[in-house]
Amino acid sequence: MPGQNAVARIIGELETNGGLRGTDIANITDVSKATVSRWRSGAAKPQPSNELRISDLHYVVGRLQEYYSGDEIRIWLYARHPQLDGARAIDLIYANRTDEVLQILNRLDAGAYL
Repeated sequence: MPGQNAVARIIGELETNGGLRGTDIANITDVSKATVSRWRSGAAKPQPSNELRISDLHYVVGRLQEYYSGDEIRIWLYARHPQLDGARAIDLIYANRTDEVLQILNRLDAGAYL
C-alpha cells in the first residue's frame, strides 16, 4: 500500500508546508473532511482525479515554498490574482487548470512578479 502512504505523506506536507487544513484539501477534492482523514490515515485512497488535484497542489506548494511561509502560501492560493484575470489559484487547480498557475510561478521565478 505504498500509494496510500504517499498520499498521507503529501497531505501532511500540504498541511505543514502550505499552511493548508483538512478542510482546504476536502474543498479542492470535493470530498468530506472525514474522507481526507481516511486518506491521511491510509484507510482509503483518493480517486485518480483527486490524486491529480492533490499532486498538482503539492507541486504548486513546493514551488511557492521558495518564496513564502506556509501561512503566506495559503493566502497566496486563496487570493485573487491580476495575472490570473482575478481568479484564485486554488480554484484553477480545482478546475484542472494548474498550467495557468504554473505560468505565474514561472514569472515569479524570473523575478517578473513578486
